[in-house]
Parts: sequence; C-alpha cells; structure tokens
Amino acid sequence: MKIDFKPCGLPVWIGSLPLEDHGEAVRMMMEYTPDIPLWIQLPHFKSESMIAQFLPGMPGLKIDGDRKFIQTNDDSFDGQILAFFEEYMDILQDESKLANSRFALSHETAPGFFEFIKSLDVLEKPPVAIKGQITGPFTFSTGIVDQDGKAIFYNDQLRDVAIKCIALKVRWQVKQLKKYGVPVIIFLDEPGLTGFGSSAFISVSRQDVEACLEEVIAAVHEEGALAGVHVCANAEWPLILDSSADIVSFDAYSFFDKFILYPGQIKRFIEKGGLVAWGIVPTGDIASVEKESVENLAMLWENEVLQMEVIGIERSRIIEQSLITPSCGTGALPLDIAKKVIRMTRELSEKIRESSGG
Repeated sequence: MKIDFKPCGLPVWIGSLPLEDHGEAVRMMMEYTPDIPLWIQLPHFKSESMIAQFLPGMPGLKIDGDRKFIQTNDDSFDGQILAFFEEYMDILQDESKLANSRFALSHETAPGFFEFIKSLDVLEKPPVAIKGQITGPFTFSTGIVDQDGKAIFYNDQLRDVAIKCIALKVRWQVKQLKKYGVPVIIFLDEPGLTGFGSSAFISVSRQDVEACLEEVIAAVHEEGALAGVHVCANAEWPLILDSSADIVSFDAYSFFDKFILYPGQIKRFIEKGGLVAWGIVPTGDIASVEKESVENLAMLWENEVLQMEVIGIERSRIIEQSLITPSCGTGALPLDIAKKVIRMTRELSEKIRESSGG
C-alpha cells in the first residue's frame, strides 16, 4: 500500500556527525530535526564505517586487523553459505525469527540505532516521520572484496548473498521503527553509483544494478516503509528515477545541472508521487560551507525550483514533495563546520516553508 506522505520542505539529515558520543549525537539531532528524527552514525568508530557496519552476518567474513574480506577458499565456506540461505528461508516462512537472527543490528556495530530507539521511547508526541539508513546493495557488494581483492559483486552467488543480507537488515530495521506509528523512511546510501557507467564498472550492466536496488526497495515496501536512494555526487539519474524508489536524494548544491538533464524522468517521478530530497546545504568541502548563508542557499533553491517549473511541474507540488537536507553526511567535517551545516539546513527549511505558506 502506497504511503501518503508529503514532507512539504521539512528538514532531515543524511546520517553522520563528527562526534564520539552517541547520546550527544541524539541530543543534537533532536534539537535540529525533531520532525523527522533519525539514527546517527559516528565515523570516529571504525565499526560504524559504511561497509563495516553492515558486514556482520555475511558468510565467510574474515577480519585481519583493519582488513575485512570474504574468504571463499576456506573448507567451511560452502557450509557457511548453506547456513546463510537456510536461515534466510526460515525467516521468509516465519518472520518472527528475524528479531534474533544474524540480520539484526547489534549494539557493537550500530550503537547509534539503539540510542535512537531509547530517545523515541520517551518522546512526548510522535514525530512526523522517522528515518533510518543502510548502505545500498550496489555500494555494499562492490565495496566488499574476497581474499584476492576482487569485489564480491562479480561473484553471482556472493552478490545474491550481499543483496539478501542488506534486504533482511532493512526489514529488521523497519520493524523496529514502525512501532511508533508514523511513516518510516529508509535511505539506501549508494555512493558507488557515481562510478556506474565509467571504466571502473565497465563490465557491470544496468540490469544487474537495477536488480540489486529493486530487491532491497521491495523489502522496504513489504514492511510498509518508504525507500529513498541517496547519491552524494553525480549519477546516472534515470537509473534511480525510473526505479521503484519513493525518494531520490541528491547533491542539489553541486549537481543540479546534471540532475535536470533528465526532465522527462524527473516529471514522471514527481507525478507518480516521488519525493525529492534536496541536498542543497553543502558538505563537500569546508570552504563552501564557510562562504554560504541561508539567504544564498534560499536563492539557489529558488532558481532550481524555477527550472523544475519550466519542465512542467507545479511549484506547489515541488514544495509538497520536497525534503531539505545536507548534500551528504557531516561525519568528515570539523564539528563547528558540521554544526553550521545542520543549522543552515533547519533555517533554510523554515524559510522555504514560511515563504510557501507552510
């Protein structure tokens, strides 16, 4: 069933902060984006890096110091693969088994999620929506390698394992978040898609990438949540706009000129109810953050909205189906710069909503 959710320019974050305390991260998040709260990842902890955080549960996983890989030439590997698929099939037949399975997030690798849950439990009134996030299946399967350094995406069996691992971790996450009775949004973080179509992935077909995304998006939808795809640089946008995703999240500060090159796909996406998460507040470099102001960003956004109107999308609809976000996470920025990003995100959202009568 399609969720009728119109954010009307509310702010939301991508998900990381340059802090060392999860409690402090939650407090900051609740101060700046209480309408659509989310769980925060802290890259200060190696276990919370994009790939590492969701690796537990993968068969053949080996950890050698800072190196993490899938060892396929071990005598026990076939048995581990079999155990993975048996557990996967058991869960499909009895979803109650998901709660304590290998697909559940753990306090060791996702402490921010559990700190977030604690904060939701004590809210006096429910938020407008709740956001979670996970590494997208393409980025995940191209970012993990085997013992020979080859990405597991190129191994059909391991690619299937990776996609199913992400899909069930998504379902577990949504089940925890939908208990609060408001729309749940899950962003699939897919920085790997910036390389699709380049020489780096010359042997990767669009069909293979679409299949990755659609299986995980379907898992989100089966749990009754909204699926977003976030890419923080340029990408082959029709791949996302033509997908089953409910939200396209992009760097509108630096790459709107590339995004708007696909007016037909954008218009169809909006007309079918798709939401646009405008990453209009820069995070890519310190100089850009330092020089910008809410007023400048409001003018930039207004100019981009005008270009959307030119392709035949009504202004009221654009605003109704928009989220305002930083262009990416702030985890790699100095704390004072990160604070400016999140402050400008909130204030820009307020300005946009005030000017539109929201």
